[in-house]
Amino acid sequence: MKKHLNHPVFALIAEEAEAMKTNAFVVGGYVRDIFLHRESKDIDVVVLGSGVELARRVALRLGDKVNVSYFKSFGTAMIKYEDLEIEFVGARKESYRSESRKPIVETGTLEDDQKRRDFTINAMAIHLHKNNFGELIDPFNGVADIKNKIIRTPLDPDITFSDDPLRMMRAIRFATQLNFKIEDAALDAIKSNSERLRIVSMERITDELNKIILCEKPSIGFDLLFQTGLLKIFFPQMCLLHGVDYVNGQGHKDNFYHTLQVLDNLATETDDLWLRWSAILHDIAKPATKRYEPDHGWTFHGHEDKGARMVKNIFRQLKLPMNDKMKLVEKLVRLHLRPIVLAQDYVSDSAIRRLLFDAGDDIDGLMKLCKADVTTKNEYKIRKYKDNFRIVQEKLIEVEEKDKVRNWQPPISGEEIMETFGLKPGKDVGTIKNAIREAILDGELKNDYKEVFEYMLTLAAKIGLKRVKEPKSEK
Repeated sequence: MKKHLNHPVFALIAEEAEAMKTNAFVVGGYVRDIFLHRESKDIDVVVLGSGVELARRVALRLGDKVNVSYFKSFGTAMIKYEDLEIEFVGARKESYRSESRKPIVETGTLEDDQKRRDFTINAMAIHLHKNNFGELIDPFNGVADIKNKIIRTPLDPDITFSDDPLRMMRAIRFATQLNFKIEDAALDAIKSNSERLRIVSMERITDELNKIILCEKPSIGFDLLFQTGLLKIFFPQMCLLHGVDYVNGQGHKDNFYHTLQVLDNLATETDDLWLRWSAILHDIAKPATKRYEPDHGWTFHGHEDKGARMVKNIFRQLKLPMNDKMKLVEKLVRLHLRPIVLAQDYVSDSAIRRLLFDAGDDIDGLMKLCKADVTTKNEYKIRKYKDNFRIVQEKLIEVEEKDKVRNWQPPISGEEIMETFGLKPGKDVGTIKNAIREAILDGELKNDYKEVFEYMLTLAAKIGLKRVKEPKSEK
């Protein structure tokens, strides 16, 4: 293992630990990632003694180019040096109370410290003492579990997950990230302890959930969250998508697994977290809008609008940001059927203008979502959608170059309408403004100030308004 400790900082840590007459070890993710052949810049160092003191001595040796933070109440310190982040902590053992995932911490041995780790693959250590430098310490066979692609806890999984329920989310996150299998005993323990997740803060849960969403195949994680009962604890709306109803032998598709397929499809196109959230929520209102109509079968009329209205409460519930990210997901959920409808019919310039106007700069993300939403296994339908989507995209480029309606605003504002006719805010202003916008989007008017101004005068005359001010000279 010595070859993986060739950065000079490891030798320096070893020297300072020896000067303190103690031992230090590299533990956790850095060691795991060596065996996964993944580069890691995060280094955890466990010290048989004071982690803060060892960090202080190492920081002095590294000189002015180091940034160091001390957290004495937690007994930890963080050094940022070059592109590395090195955390120092004293070896410890932990005990838990049933109402909290915050442990009671005591000074411990390396063995104690390894026992408190969440999974065997994170419980390996490498010795930094000069006489044992590079020696691997793997008491729970973490190397074998990496080779066999197994997520397993060092101790009884029932105790491990009951003590710190966030570890259940982490187990599923690691299984998804690494494409590993959770050991049967551990999986059973997650199911039996799922209710314990309620003592974990939503911020911590959502942090792990977002890491799952950003995996190469996030459906693995969502399926495990559903099967173990964790998903219903913090995101019950998504669980309602699961299942198929039948009437007169007619059933609809399982919208839970359809959503997971859409999410996986989109994951191959983008690593944007919020586009992926739009896939998760695009059909979230289908359970609430599901109806069986004898002449048409199962319908979900208006699920896109109702779904968009649900986004804000779901973001608030999951402690997701209530800002432009939420607004983006709302918009994409509301618009997600539009390109699909266009791809089924004749694509008019007017329809394209309206789509560009409504989607603005998010049109590319919307098109990615809509392509991902095609999950049919029918080869003919797949080819048809692909061909029609290509036509829609070509039209989008053509109309945007010609009409420039992306993020467009009509050339005459509500303020100018009021000034021209001596009006106060009211129904007449909105009527004129909306008519101008619709005429331009329908192609009846050019996006030209003079032409639009004359059109406005004609509209105003029809409802009995008279001009009291000339048009702006600078126009």
